[in-house]
Amino acid sequence: MAYIAQHTDMLRVMVDHQKYLSDQQHPGEAIRQYRSLAAVETYDPHIILDMPISKVELVHGLFEALITWPRVDLQNAPFIKNRMDAARTFRFLLDLQATGIVKLSDKGRFCEGRRGCFNPYLGELGDRGDRGYRSERKERRRRNNDDEDDLNNNKGDEDGEDGEKKREFYIPPEPSTDEAEIFGTTISSGINFSKYDHIPVKVSGIDPPAAFQKFEDAKLRDIIAANVTKSGYKLATPIQKVAIPVITAGRDLMACAQTGSGKTASFLLPILTKLLDDATDLEIGKPQAVIVSPTRELAIQIYHEARKFSYESYLKISILYGGTSVKYQNESIMMGCHVLIGTPGRLLDFVERAFITFDDTRFLVMDEADRMLDMGFSESMRKIVNHCTMRAEHQTLMFSATFPEEIQRMAGEFLNNYVFVTIGVVGGACSDVKQTIYEATKFNKRSKLMEMLKESADGTIVFVETKRGADFLASYLSETEIPTTSIHGDRLQSQREQALRDFKSGRMKILIATSVASRGLDIKNVKHVVNYDMPRVIDDYVHRIGRTGRVGNNGRATSFFDVEHDSAIATDLVKILEGSEQQVPDFLRALDRGYGGGGASQFGGYDVRGSGNALKDVCAVEEDQDWA
Repeated sequence: MAYIAQHTDMLRVMVDHQKYLSDQQHPGEAIRQYRSLAAVETYDPHIILDMPISKVELVHGLFEALITWPRVDLQNAPFIKNRMDAARTFRFLLDLQATGIVKLSDKGRFCEGRRGCFNPYLGELGDRGDRGYRSERKERRRRNNDDEDDLNNNKGDEDGEDGEKKREFYIPPEPSTDEAEIFGTTISSGINFSKYDHIPVKVSGIDPPAAFQKFEDAKLRDIIAANVTKSGYKLATPIQKVAIPVITAGRDLMACAQTGSGKTASFLLPILTKLLDDATDLEIGKPQAVIVSPTRELAIQIYHEARKFSYESYLKISILYGGTSVKYQNESIMMGCHVLIGTPGRLLDFVERAFITFDDTRFLVMDEADRMLDMGFSESMRKIVNHCTMRAEHQTLMFSATFPEEIQRMAGEFLNNYVFVTIGVVGGACSDVKQTIYEATKFNKRSKLMEMLKESADGTIVFVETKRGADFLASYLSETEIPTTSIHGDRLQSQREQALRDFKSGRMKILIATSVASRGLDIKNVKHVVNYDMPRVIDDYVHRIGRTGRVGNNGRATSFFDVEHDSAIATDLVKILEGSEQQVPDFLRALDRGYGGGGASQFGGYDVRGSGNALKDVCAVEEDQDWA
């Protein structure tokens, strides 16, 4: 794009301002009126000073706007800060057109407005001016709201608030290349690690490969094994002992294990090893391994884990997730990508734009598969698995802490001759977490929380149900001089990532979170999890408290149970407490007897293909890896 080099300074100013024209007066109409002044032989930018310009948000259309001018109106150019900037920008674009650097398309001529048209003053039928483009853009934005909290946002907040998602042109900071930082967030094994050798592992399928007992027997590539050692892993976890040989043998896998059971390393280590052992030419836009995750935060952590285990190798790791610059992420992929981690929405968006294809994909991993399939991503996953470019010979691997029967049947569409693995009690909570349940109401929760935080606040995650509640509670605690931050789907991606960095570094003692942080996140030194608001289904409870007590370390979880609102999960909560050898409070046991309900649990961990397959105990469970 020649004009970029010729107008570097102007482009830099545009990007720095990060603003665009408001639609108080449609800019296309303003331009049309301006150009109709036949008597004006020179472009006078001061005419634009009368345009109404107000506070607006940033969108991702700068380069597209310049290339296609004037088919795309100025609302797609995120660079207007005030009226004078608008005038200068308008003059700049017209100068580009006059010099021939940007040419007026045949389809770009102005036309009469049409009712219901996205842009009633620009484009023709079938072009960017018709309804099809509007719905296409709306669908693309919906897909890029690509995690559970974002999906909830489409329906408004839990208390009925219906807010527009803020948008930003966000480029995340470059990941660290310092070895100490890359390996410095590993969660060391705790004092209870050895007891997991007594938890059963069940394996079913035709001729499953034998498990190994030590990392030395895992047949990892030397450079990968060295990075495992640098990460501080001395003993393999039960899921790793079983899953790594299965993946190495080229088999499809469905694995169910407790939250924090080492699932991430169990698929990354063999995949990275096989990519190094059976190296093939790397083609642009054709990743050789694709890992799909339901949330942005989990995708980011898997990305850092992959970078850690592939450290000092030639393997290139990339990531796709919503809330960040498409151009920036595409540039990363264009530099070459062996392993691609992504959320379903952004990944499918890149596929449909033909930025990536699956021609060379040898491994397809669905992490937290139950959430992706059960919470609205089933069609996206089917489109990915059944995409016309998907390589016929590839391994499909599915991992999760829960696998209800109906999800297993759906997953059966994606797997061939797979090995099914369950670790301990599927859907159960880790016994290393001391769980305490208090009866509470919405009127006394805050005072109870303050009492606990006065004793110890460091490393505490507080889960709430609504995004508004998260911000309110974070503000309240900050005013009491307790450093607190929040994370939820309405925060900009830069704010979400900064909140996690502040909490991990200890700059903020408390993290207030919605369900966006409940799955998969391994944060070092999380000492206490508080369920300020109980979740609606018991599986979310298991995932929430699983943020502490990892890798054999002791953890603590406190929950405020409101009888008026939380009775539906009472029966399942009692089962969880009993299954993890925790004390059941009298009020909860009485409620369980009287309610006799439940039904919210999605437990299930047996192979639905039938009981004829041999089951064999192999080893035990342990907790998940850290996330850089």
